Amino acid sequence: MLCPAAAIMTVKQPRATLPVDVGTGSRSVGEGAEDVFKQLWKSTKTELPNEFLKHAGQVMFLKYSHAGDAVCLPCPLREQEMVAALKALEGCAAAAIADIRGPKRERVISVTLERVTSLLMSAYITNIDGLDKCNPKTKERIPNTDLNRAQSNLYRRLSAGLYETRNRGEYYHIHGSLEATTTLGMIGLPPFLPGLTDYHDCIDTIEGAVRRFSGAELEKLNQEYRQAGIPVLTNEMYQQTAHGQAMASLPLFSVKPLSMDTPPVPFTESAGGPSQCLQGLRVIELCRVIAGPTIGRSLAAHGASVLKITSPQLPDVPFFQLDVNTGKHTTSLHLKNADDVEVFESLLETADVIIDGYRPGVIAGLGYSPEGLAAKAAQRGRGIVYVAEDCFGGVEKGAEWASRPGWQQIADCVTGVAWEQGLFMGLNEPVVPPFPMSDYGTGCVGTIAALSGIYRRATQGGSWICRTSLSQYDLFLLSLGTLPTDVQDQLRREHDPYFFELRHNDSVDEVSQRALRSVKYLHPTLFAKPIMQSAYSEAFGGVVTWPREPLEVDGIKIGHVRPARPNGYDKPSWEDWEVDETLLDA
Repeated sequence: MLCPAAAIMTVKQPRATLPVDVGTGSRSVGEGAEDVFKQLWKSTKTELPNEFLKHAGQVMFLKYSHAGDAVCLPCPLREQEMVAALKALEGCAAAAIADIRGPKRERVISVTLERVTSLLMSAYITNIDGLDKCNPKTKERIPNTDLNRAQSNLYRRLSAGLYETRNRGEYYHIHGSLEATTTLGMIGLPPFLPGLTDYHDCIDTIEGAVRRFSGAELEKLNQEYRQAGIPVLTNEMYQQTAHGQAMASLPLFSVKPLSMDTPPVPFTESAGGPSQCLQGLRVIELCRVIAGPTIGRSLAAHGASVLKITSPQLPDVPFFQLDVNTGKHTTSLHLKNADDVEVFESLLETADVIIDGYRPGVIAGLGYSPEGLAAKAAQRGRGIVYVAEDCFGGVEKGAEWASRPGWQQIADCVTGVAWEQGLFMGLNEPVVPPFPMSDYGTGCVGTIAALSGIYRRATQGGSWICRTSLSQYDLFLLSLGTLPTDVQDQLRREHDPYFFELRHNDSVDEVSQRALRSVKYLHPTLFAKPIMQSAYSEAFGGVVTWPREPLEVDGIKIGHVRPARPNGYDKPSWEDWEVDETLLDA
């Protein structure tokens, strides 16, 4: 069956006055998303239930304004189109689940393009009482989970960055995985330099240290010190690596049975169907930072009870709690502590989904491998869905780098995304892209995989393993090709020239702040009330504002029933969760 064409429709927001956009653009993001949507179906149909496809003809890409259908971000890759198409596929999954929970009906699936673009910038536009990620006052409003002080000053933050090696034109991204001291020591620098506060002086100091080594030497040190660094490769170079060759045959995500020893687990029925398609499902989220928690946030937007569990002994980036904890409960358990393990086991007894965002093998090393959890699920007679998200991918292939630690910038650097960004900016060097776009895109992919596993458990029974990675997202994105030359030229003309003064060693925060300033000037619509949502968070003690969900599906509600809260805020329990359904209609 061929995927029917998706429609593009312009809608008006009642009683909403939107700012006028300055930027112009000839490329239709909606038409591009339709094209990507078809390619997604073709490449992932082996991993999806056929019932999802039946809703493909009802997809519409909507816009409030010119900005919705315009390429707004100063990047050469088709990020907006990719994530819009992923959200449409997520909508097909939600519609199929809604059909087995209530009366079957025709369900229009709408993706609002402005909200997709804002989602890609979420880490930098989410705020508390108007204070965003880059405002120094924000730190006072968020519990400090930076246990190793990796984010404590500029010098230590820049220990995660892209730098030139001793070999001219060769680049390496060093990364301390939330622990700057080890990476700095690895390249011969002290953990703290109190007198070093200037941005460019910090960069010169760190890059000067990196330039003492070749890329091969840094690779050896990186493995010896167990850090998350990586050579910065073009996509052609990546494809020639053993890991790249192993990844070439993998789809964007996979959904496979772990065991088929348990019967189907039907959803709780209600006369008219549930208000949200995952209402009643329990999800344990074992993740940090952005990509994995985005899967949890999206499942919460479909009504699942998502309990994010973090260890009080492991660091996390403080600000991201404000962004990706929306809709969840959060609790602290240390799974090397016997009492906490007992509590965790009690939570597992009725859990439906596990999200694992750690390096492959970490959770298994604590005694909770996918196979082990499937065996426990068989004993209780109800299967489980295990969703694994990591940096490099390739676990099922035994790929060379599969077990390496990594983060979004690492994936962008190794797959070739950073080189594409640098070339777009007129440089013969790589640059990390603005915003954690690959993080959010990977979260969208993981959500579709999770929904597929949930559907299969409900209709076929068994336990299911769903896998994706930051690298798989990047590779699919790169396979779509870059934006046409004329569109790239137009982006270079429109956006702030200050953005194009960036170089390879500028930090992701610097790149993102300059991009955000330019996007705000060109496309103020993306930050207007119809695109953003606000609610008072008792846990944070202020009004949190975040991007609205881009997806709507007729007959069900998609959105969150509680604002964000800090890590470790709630009791480790499935009972007595507060719900504010007015947020769904806000």
